Amino acid sequence: MKLQEFHAKKLLLAQGLPVPAYSVAETAEEARTAAESYLSAGSGKVVVKAQVLVGGRGKAGGVKLAGTPDEAESVARQILGMDIKGTTVRRVLVAPAAEIVKEFYLSCVLDRSSRRIMLMGSAEGGVEIEEVAVTNPDAIKQIHAHPHLGLLDYQARQMAFQMGLGGEHLKDFVTIAKGLHKTMVDNDADLVEINPLAIVRETGADGTATEKLQLLDAKITIDDSALPRHPDLELMRDIAEEDPVDVLAREQGISFIRLEGSIGCMVNGAGLAMSTMDLIKRAGGQPANFLDIGGGAKHDKVAAAMKLILSDEDVRAILVNIFGGIARGDEVAHGLVEARREQERHVPMVVRIVGTNAEEAARILAEAGDPDLLTAHTLDEAVERVVQMAGNAPVAA
Repeated sequence: MKLQEFHAKKLLLAQGLPVPAYSVAETAEEARTAAESYLSAGSGKVVVKAQVLVGGRGKAGGVKLAGTPDEAESVARQILGMDIKGTTVRRVLVAPAAEIVKEFYLSCVLDRSSRRIMLMGSAEGGVEIEEVAVTNPDAIKQIHAHPHLGLLDYQARQMAFQMGLGGEHLKDFVTIAKGLHKTMVDNDADLVEINPLAIVRETGADGTATEKLQLLDAKITIDDSALPRHPDLELMRDIAEEDPVDVLAREQGISFIRLEGSIGCMVNGAGLAMSTMDLIKRAGGQPANFLDIGGGAKHDKVAAAMKLILSDEDVRAILVNIFGGIARGDEVAHGLVEARREQERHVPMVVRIVGTNAEEAARILAEAGDPDLLTAHTLDEAVERVVQMAGNAPVAA
């Protein structure tokens, strides 16, 4: 689950990290009010930033500066309702504009290969880290936190030195790096990213200039599987920006991941689903999705699963592979017949059901009278047929 920037900053503030003041506005008038408060407090300008869960806001015109309340209201009106990569902007973040001296990149990410949290840093901040990885991979530094003790002080200092940070900023950097690690652990996050982490110059009332580190932008991704432990984070979910298919799958308790093939898969059990996909690949086909309807799938869940599969316009055939243990074959068959009657788009289907009430399931499917609904006794047979239906392999003579 991706968090909006303002939610991510809230979690970082909870760790006492140096996040500059900000306000969230849903109307241009609210943006004006927020800008007035910051400008009257001495900020020369404010920044108005679109709150969307996609990158490239600045390039799309979703980040603008304003020097007066009127200007802030005007740019907020331009940004609100803007389409950025298919997402409509419904909120903006308003904050005092920073006088940036130097930008850095810093993040904590879950490194599954080492089974540790990895601290990543770069002196090339303010740009997409993927771009840096391609153009200058040596600029990205990596340090793995201790699996039990966490990110240690000396590790944070090592990262600071590798990024060219030291001196007066070293102590604050250590606090920030360890704070990112703690934010990740406390919230079961997959990613906590700051881009940019910036040295910001501030001028006091007496004209004295000071420089300090600030977290100017933030991105946090939460592990969906951990959300039951964090009901407060679940409330931060922005359903309006999620794929409706993902929302439906979550509501129905269906594990669904869209892929790039043409053969829709409906299977019960993660292991069986992976084996089914492997066999499709071996036969020359391309799975369009991973879908596990669970062990005790009822006919309503089967119908919902069918809707998820057919939401992909590239699907040209569907393979249903059910092992009836907890799940009853006749329940699944009823769900398939019902879904076939209600679906808006008709595609051929091969069904293999074994186990509990498999004979009753076969009878239900046969009586449906659907010429494009075929049954198979073995998984190999089912895979061969569905690959032919999808046009991925020649039909045997």
